[in-house]
Amino acid sequence: MTARMIDKVWTGIFYAVAVAVIGLLIFFFAVVLSKGAGFWQPEFLFGRPSNTQAGGGIGPQLLNSFYLLVVTLLLSVPISLGAGIYLAEYAKQGRIVGFIRLCLETMASLPSIVVGLFGLLAFVTLTGWGYTLLGGALAVTIINLPGLTRICETAILDVPANVKEGSLALGATRWQTLVKAVLPAAIPQMVTGVILSAGRIFGEAAVFIYTAGLTTPMLRWDADWGSQANPLNVFRPAETLTVHIWKLNSEGIVPDAKLIAAKSAAVLMVAVLFFNLAARLASSLLARYFSGGRRARRARGERSKAA
Repeated sequence: MTARMIDKVWTGIFYAVAVAVIGLLIFFFAVVLSKGAGFWQPEFLFGRPSNTQAGGGIGPQLLNSFYLLVVTLLLSVPISLGAGIYLAEYAKQGRIVGFIRLCLETMASLPSIVVGLFGLLAFVTLTGWGYTLLGGALAVTIINLPGLTRICETAILDVPANVKEGSLALGATRWQTLVKAVLPAAIPQMVTGVILSAGRIFGEAAVFIYTAGLTTPMLRWDADWGSQANPLNVFRPAETLTVHIWKLNSEGIVPDAKLIAAKSAAVLMVAVLFFNLAARLASSLLARYFSGGRRARRARGERSKAA
């Protein structure tokens, strides 16, 4: 068999694998969306759940999922960005940096159920908070930190060296070079990583079972800030959408528990798909903005008008 023939055979195999993966993904989406038909109805998305009667909604669980996502990102993004900057720009290669990388890789490989048990001990029992939204956010931050730190570090290291050298040659300090030249060039990759991490946080379940709890109080926007009924109180139990799906499938007693779980799964899948599409769109727009593509087109347009 000639080399050209071998190349064609392997190209055909790779195309077949790609088509199989895409087909499996489409089949998975079709099954989940067909079983959860009607998930887009407002009374389901914003309605209160019912423990005894059919027709409950997922309003509190959806709110808890998004609120936990925001709190987690507020905790994890600044820490990950600082750690990524340190590892990429300031850390000297040696045993200490090697130990830090080993710790990050170990944290990244921890099963979420183990992190959930640690969160139960640290953020529920030792602090005396009980099951809280903040405890869930802190626990899932432990899972999120290694990946986000590596993304920030890689994004900074991928910035071309001539960008840094040009800034330093113009008299900028190291800090000014980092803030004015390096970070803007690394932002598209960082934003992509943050949005993809958001999808993982939104779909997490095991950690929240042990830290955020399996229930949600009756929420009222007019409740006091310290009351557990206030939706923005981070020291209240917060059952997320993924935990709600698990509970419906394992111990749900409402007549339409399977249907509500299927609709909730469809909502979850659409949300994760939205996060992935948003990551690609944001990365493309930011890369175009920071590369000066829009300004270049505008300059070309002005030159053509002047001519």
